[in-house]
Amino acid sequence: MASTDARPGALKRFGRLFRDALSGEEHDFTKGDLRVGVGLLAIPMVLEMSMESVFGVVDVFFVARLGSDAVAAVGLTEALLILIYAIGFGLGVPAMSLVAQRVGERRLDDAAVTAVQVVGIALAIAVVLGVPGLLFAGQLLAMMGGSPEVVAMGTGYATVMFLSAPSIVLLFTLGSVLRGAGDAAGAMRALWLANGINIVLDPCLIFGLGPFPELGLVGAAIATTIGRSAGVLYQLARLRSGARGLVVRGHHLRVRPDVIRQLMKMSIGGIGQNLVETASWLLLIRIVSPFGSTVLAGYTIALRVLVFAMMPAWGMASAAATLVGQNLGAGHPDRAERAVWLCGWYVTAFLWAFALGMLVFDHALVALFTSDPDVIAAGADCIRIIAYGYVLYGWGMVMIQAFNGSGHTGVPLVLNVVCFWLVKLPLAYALAVPLGHGPSGVWIAVTLAYVLSAVLGIVLFRRGGWRVAVG
Repeated sequence: MASTDARPGALKRFGRLFRDALSGEEHDFTKGDLRVGVGLLAIPMVLEMSMESVFGVVDVFFVARLGSDAVAAVGLTEALLILIYAIGFGLGVPAMSLVAQRVGERRLDDAAVTAVQVVGIALAIAVVLGVPGLLFAGQLLAMMGGSPEVVAMGTGYATVMFLSAPSIVLLFTLGSVLRGAGDAAGAMRALWLANGINIVLDPCLIFGLGPFPELGLVGAAIATTIGRSAGVLYQLARLRSGARGLVVRGHHLRVRPDVIRQLMKMSIGGIGQNLVETASWLLLIRIVSPFGSTVLAGYTIALRVLVFAMMPAWGMASAAATLVGQNLGAGHPDRAERAVWLCGWYVTAFLWAFALGMLVFDHALVALFTSDPDVIAAGADCIRIIAYGYVLYGWGMVMIQAFNGSGHTGVPLVLNVVCFWLVKLPLAYALAVPLGHGPSGVWIAVTLAYVLSAVLGIVLFRRGGWRVAVG
């Protein structure tokens, strides 16, 4: 009888927690029940990252109606944009860490100054990276191994996507600032807005529904760009109106060389770790592309399905970064460590559930996007092999975020160099080409590399060097 009564009580508590998390309920993450703190951060972060993964899934869902060459063009363009994503994500690492530490120290004015410097750095980097891609989109697609048909179809798409570099970088970095301040709900709403616009505009601009022009693949890029830009405007408005006491005012809008130097120093590890990982995917797609557009299309669809699970898990793991940063800033390293282990178990349970579903429905998931049996077979093979590694992927994510939250961004950088450049790439090529396993060999190498990253991350975290915050 007691257990029956307890269940409604537990559901009621979770419902209240869920409601508070979505409403952005004010909370001090340096004290109180850790499970509540993790929930208030993780719930909106999971929903936020789910929205980010929806971006890719929605685009491929509609683009697949244009044929395998169109899907391959999107895959190659995403591989080229990985550098811009890496900069945005990597710059967000020190931004989240420093803002979280300043909030934990109750230095909100310094947190606002940090946010302003991050925006300036992000815009400068976006221009530097976006202009070359804008000017040489077609040549870059050809360099990546795209067929003449793929290059012809994808050049316009890639041009618009490179033009959107500022919105890509700012969406990542400003989201990190909000999460570091504890305003995970604000970061989540920005992605909801961006995705809502993208979902509505995608079919309209691709197929010319109603009063909209039929722009084909270029329409998908325009829809995504408009959505992301709207999300950025919401984030900026959120910072102006106040997030967890972090309010950007006019007197913060000045260049602070000392803060810029600190951010750039810390961002070497943050940007570096993402560049290393994403560059490995860039080279990986170069290994896959000689197997043809069918395999490349299957890989592109499979990656979107896999990311659909990984992004929410990454959002859950990001709660560890905020909790580590704020609790180290408040002088509570033991609480920070407990938060990391708690997040690790939550993320692992989440990924196990997704892995089981993907192993059972691998072909059906790819078939949602295409009816081509060869593309379905290639994509299902990729999903099935990589899903086996979900047993440990979650721990790797949480350990990386724990180091990032403490400002020790160099540790994940070294981990990524070892696991993704020294292990994944050579092993992928060896298994795929000389040993004759083809694309399956690539997927096996990816799985082994991420499992190794998780194991090494746990070992390094247990050594405890992260307990002394950097920044």
